[in-house]
Amino acid sequence: MHKVLKCIVIDDEPIGREIIKDLIRQVPDIELLNSFADPMEAFVYLQKNQVDIVFSDIEMPNLDGVSLLRSLSDPPLFIFITAHRDFALDGFETGATDYLMKPVRFERFMKAVNRARDHFNNSKILFETKVADTIFIKVGGKLVKIILDEILYVEAQNDYLKIVTTTETYQTLATLKSIEGLLIPPAFFRVQRSFIVRLSAIKVIDGNKIEIIGGKSIPLALGKRGELYEILGIK
Repeated sequence: MHKVLKCIVIDDEPIGREIIKDLIRQVPDIELLNSFADPMEAFVYLQKNQVDIVFSDIEMPNLDGVSLLRSLSDPPLFIFITAHRDFALDGFETGATDYLMKPVRFERFMKAVNRARDHFNNSKILFETKVADTIFIKVGGKLVKIILDEILYVEAQNDYLKIVTTTETYQTLATLKSIEGLLIPPAFFRVQRSFIVRLSAIKVIDGNKIEIIGGKSIPLALGKRGELYEILGIK
């Protein structure tokens, strides 16, 4: 049985909202929680409610869909809807799960939904073990043990995770959210939407950038700086 995916729809055009809402009603195991004409109202809603998928138009006044995704520190999956392919490419660069070109066909809509489902199914391929401070991940069909203390940082790359350790770099089909619960503070900290770092691996903090052991430079979200300083005891 599929997980019931909770979703919202954002589109400043009433007809656009109704079309997507009607497509959602035709798909089992998708629950429409709400719909919004104003992306700012959707932003407030997303701060307070658990949502799995956002179906969002890209071109909207005040706050476009791409900017909305970028503004969220821990965003749900985004499926963008647009009449312009160039805008869709911008959406992919921000980590969107998929995009739908207007007019949206049901078959293409289902393909996007199934791709979102795959994200949640893939979140189950990280395994916590009974051996303290280790996890297993799937890499090339094999289970590989990772020692948490050896992880320098984890980076989300669309459908994949890049896990960089002191000795190796691994890539596995999974979401950042799926591993975040295993990388527990204060040992690890999510410095922005796409990166989790091991705090003891930080060499330099330079404004909105962090340098990790080995020379990797990682952006630090403005809203995360104060929290990071507090954890590190920096005043």
